[in-house]
Amino acid sequence: MVNRKPPGIYVLPSLSRESRNVAYRAWILILTFLVYTCYHMSKKPVSVVKNVLYRNCSVPIKEGYELEIAPDNTSTTFCDWAPFDQPNHKQLLGSLDLAFLFSYAFGMFFSGHIAERLNLRYFLSGGMMLVGIFTAAFGMGYFFNIHSIYFYVGIQVVSGLVQSSGWPSVVTCVGNWYGKGKRGLIMGIWNSHTSVGNILGSLIAGAFVTTSWGWSFAVPGLITFGIGVMVFFFLVPDPEDVGCDMPDQHGTHVVAEHGINKTLNIDPAEPSETSRLHRYDIEQSYSSIDASTQALIKHKQEKPITIWGAFFIPGVAEFSLCLFCAKLVSYTFLFWLPNYIEHTAHYDAEKSADVSTLFDVGGIVGGIAAGLISDNFGGRATTCAVMLILAAPVMYIYNLYGSLSLAHSIGLSFACGTLVNGPYALITTAVSADLGTHKVLEGNTKALATVTAVIDGTGSIGAAIGPLLAGLIPVWNDVFIMLIISDLLALLCLVRLVYKELRIDRLLGCTGD
Repeated sequence: MVNRKPPGIYVLPSLSRESRNVAYRAWILILTFLVYTCYHMSKKPVSVVKNVLYRNCSVPIKEGYELEIAPDNTSTTFCDWAPFDQPNHKQLLGSLDLAFLFSYAFGMFFSGHIAERLNLRYFLSGGMMLVGIFTAAFGMGYFFNIHSIYFYVGIQVVSGLVQSSGWPSVVTCVGNWYGKGKRGLIMGIWNSHTSVGNILGSLIAGAFVTTSWGWSFAVPGLITFGIGVMVFFFLVPDPEDVGCDMPDQHGTHVVAEHGINKTLNIDPAEPSETSRLHRYDIEQSYSSIDASTQALIKHKQEKPITIWGAFFIPGVAEFSLCLFCAKLVSYTFLFWLPNYIEHTAHYDAEKSADVSTLFDVGGIVGGIAAGLISDNFGGRATTCAVMLILAAPVMYIYNLYGSLSLAHSIGLSFACGTLVNGPYALITTAVSADLGTHKVLEGNTKALATVTAVIDGTGSIGAAIGPLLAGLIPVWNDVFIMLIISDLLALLCLVRLVYKELRIDRLLGCTGD
């Protein structure tokens, strides 16, 4: 058979087909985990550094440090970083989030569309290297003593656009390699990269924030750039690129070999000798076709869908709107939790960043739990709905008692992270992959990136609005009211799908299936 391996991708020739499948699938999971860990690690420093761009200069920057003395002995903003030393500092800091998140949401709708038309290895590696460059560029404002709001907002706008290259690409890669059977659990574990990236970003940024905050951006930027180079040389976005088997996308236990079954409509489970001989004849005929004709056959069968077409796939609209509300909540915590902890519990910037990581540790547990539960019970929407119902009272309790002690802050941050990030993680991973390989697409694998982009792009608009409102609302109690309302709206978006899932389960129970 003709080897259609793209240039630059190494095939493992000494392994059996089964061993090669396992090896490549494990490698893809590890590499894409590292990739999106870096994407989230590079998002986090802004939320940590906010606490030193504007702070109360009448108290030491860190416990055990000497108090800085104002030149005129009266100013309480002399130690702040202009232009964020103004009375409207909260709005200025919020504008950084707004610039990043709206450009990210805008880019998301187009990145999936582009990713399906370009080589994913080039697209993802190029995007990663640009993310690393512009993350480090924000930190250059410290080293070059830059005090223009236009510089920082401009960097955030470009950073948001290049950040949008990541999610559709990595979900498409994992969706190409893994079938539906245990997708929830596998992607739940894999999606912990979001929380691991947030934790690493908080810890790295926190290590430099009180001494030289420019390094809080430079170090994550350099790491991200380095992983981008690794992606260029070692990413294999599609099993067909290296002659591996295609995964079972619909839970039928039918796996295509080398893409031939999918293209020529052969049933790989058919046991007869006649079938095997027929397969051999067809494969020989197929291999005799020149490469350009093979590409044309595949192109005609798998035409990329439009953004509008993706929105009308059953379930996409409901989950997109649910993610809009759920991501509003999650990203408000992501960008404002260290600041909230500092102002309510009165910890220094480094300790606030460290405590905020417990929200992300909870997110790891929530994502895995949501995937495991939905795999075993078969209800993605129902799983999300239950976690959203529990999240509302937990956020209310966190606002009331989270600042009473360190133990309260740690425990309630963990609980909030588990319940808030569980639905968000499930929708952006297993649900997106399920809908991107929905049966109405008739096996068209080129739809996955666009479906993922539509769902996460809609969610990213909510992710932009949440931190913006948090910056405009002056009272933290009112911010939490906004978050609880958004959580309940996310629940409302899933009512029809939950009813459908429960009805199907009841009908199956009645028939004894």
